[in-house]
Amino acid sequence: MLSKYTIVSGVVFGAVALVQLVRAVNQWSVQIGSFNVPVWASWIAAVFAGSLCIWAFKSAQK
Repeated sequence: MLSKYTIVSGVVFGAVALVQLVRAVNQWSVQIGSFNVPVWASWIAAVFAGSLCIWAFKSAQK
């Protein structure tokens, strides 16, 4: 049975992965202060957050 914490964390990581993927595909620029965040960083963030999302749901099924 999935705990509420696992469901919430899986959904949050899935949403973060989706937003990062949309940003990378659309080549949206992001600037934090004077630092321009490169688009390739969003590809890495999407893979990382997506992996955490999958891990959350897989670990809850054991």
